[in-house]
Amino acid sequence: MPKVAKSKRQRALNKNLPTEPQSVADAVKVLKGLGATKFDQSVEVAMRLGVDAAQADQIVRGSIVLPHGIGKQQRVAVFARGPAADAAKAAGADYVGDEELAKKMLDGWTDFDVCIAAPDMMKIVGPLGRVLGPRGLMPSPRAGTVTPDVAGAVKEYKAGKVEFRNDKGGNIHAIVGKISFDADKLTENAQALIEKVLAAKPHAVKGVYVKSAYLTATMTPSIKLAV
Repeated sequence: MPKVAKSKRQRALNKNLPTEPQSVADAVKVLKGLGATKFDQSVEVAMRLGVDAAQADQIVRGSIVLPHGIGKQQRVAVFARGPAADAAKAAGADYVGDEELAKKMLDGWTDFDVCIAAPDMMKIVGPLGRVLGPRGLMPSPRAGTVTPDVAGAVKEYKAGKVEFRNDKGGNIHAIVGKISFDADKLTENAQALIEKVLAAKPHAVKGVYVKSAYLTATMTPSIKLAV
């Protein structure tokens, strides 16, 4: 494949990167020192895990309410009826419904960040797997998005809860905040996510669990972490 030419900005930023893996706190300092852009960049942790993603007992998946949120309001869709639907609306859900909402999604609408469902709604939600699954939006008991306490789940996601799941290559990516966050808050968020992923190591995984980890922002190079 032909090499993609790097911009002057990219070349300049690369010159300022450390050559050795950094602690999370030091990586945050480097990231925040790379210069501002016209928008508030999202900051992400990326980890390459030593898992066999084809094996069901080696899937790494979970969720965490970050200490300082992620710097944006997540749009939450909820499948619920009756009192549960009323509670979800009161908790701040952006979209609440049943069959009509499911039909809208089957037609291709996915203008939301999180989908939550009450257990009694799974007959309606099940067929949405082909639409929501590839986008990482399918409700799941393991992620806490299939729950009788839909209102509680809505509040958690509105407060900054994020989900993570390894892809086919064993990689995990998750937003941990905005570049405008105070360094200490960004550090605490990133560290909390990393510790959660470490704690989620499947028993079936042998050998090195975390092969590499990086901290990056939307418009910056990646900084390797010492995990």
